[in-house]
Amino acid sequence: MSTLSPEVGRALAADFASLAVLHDAELNAALIAELRQVGFPESMAMLPCDDRAGDCRSAMASALAMLPAAPDTACLDELAADYAAIYLTAAYGASPSESFWLSDDHLVCQEAMFELRKLYRTHGLAAPNWRRRPDDHLVYQLQFLARCLELLAGDDDWRAVAGFLDFHLLRWLPDFSRRVAERCDTAFYAALMLLTDAWCRQLRELIATHLDEVPPTPEEIAATLASRRVVQAEPVPLQFFPGGAGPSW
Repeated sequence: MSTLSPEVGRALAADFASLAVLHDAELNAALIAELRQVGFPESMAMLPCDDRAGDCRSAMASALAMLPAAPDTACLDELAADYAAIYLTAAYGASPSESFWLSDDHLVCQEAMFELRKLYRTHGLAAPNWRRRPDDHLVYQLQFLARCLELLAGDDDWRAVAGFLDFHLLRWLPDFSRRVAERCDTAFYAALMLLTDAWCRQLRELIATHLDEVPPTPEEIAATLASRRVVQAEPVPLQFFPGGAGPSW
């Protein structure tokens, strides 16, 4: 059995916060330079546990190495166009929001958005503007995951993180990441998609090993969701996710 401590949680939180930053806005010269300076992705706290995760990390390193040290306008424009196609226009037939993948008609701002809004509220958090970026967007989910890892104190908190992965991120992220990686135009965003998916899956495996508990099957998750009753939480003061209009934590 592994030992996942609060200190390990804080180190892992930095990994997912970094991934959230890379999904949050188009890549620019300053961020490219910063990624190179810190040695990303080798600087990430989580080490690959299998060949798949190792290949994803290697692909990310190669994609960064292929970018010029001083990217010109053409290079940045290509990255910006790919970012827009992935996150703004859904040009690749893939949305970065959970509702798109879990609703029958592939619509956004559906049940998943409201479920996550309630979940964030129980932690005193709120998305600043759902019209600009819905609550179930990938960036907010990664930020929430990082927040939970930063603050966890014991096994119950690790179980809560596992539940968030089981009932939210890992129900749709693999499909989203695979489709974008197959269709996008830049090696950077293809690698980012695969790395994000691999890191979320690997985190879930680490938690399962630590708790010595088998993750639920998709059928078990579906049965739990069907029987779950909504419980109203007590009102709590809210903070806003970073990057939006409003106070941050």
